Amino acid sequence: MYAVIETGGKQYKVTPGEILDVELLENQESVTFNDVLLFADGGTIEVGTPYLKGTKVSAKVLGVNKDDKVTTFKYKNKINYHRTIGHRQNYTRIQIEEIKHGA
Repeated sequence: MYAVIETGGKQYKVTPGEILDVELLENQESVTFNDVLLFADGGTIEVGTPYLKGTKVSAKVLGVNKDDKVTTFKYKNKINYHRTIGHRQNYTRIQIEEIKHGA
């Protein structure tokens, strides 16, 4: 059994028990995703238009972390211009607990 959810402008294929990193969410212990695009269980597959009604994915928040640092360097020749910029993206680590499919 798996589902495809949408959060933070991205789509994720999730299964129960899976741990994944998503865009930063509000500080809470658990989260429920109502934006389910696809649900598959065995041989049956249901696709929403755009979302499935009555299907929810619940997850437990494990913590908030930062991604690796990304360094950008800008340089223009002969005009003494150079800039170094660093960025670390925040993300939330979640564990999928269950997928509830309603009619």
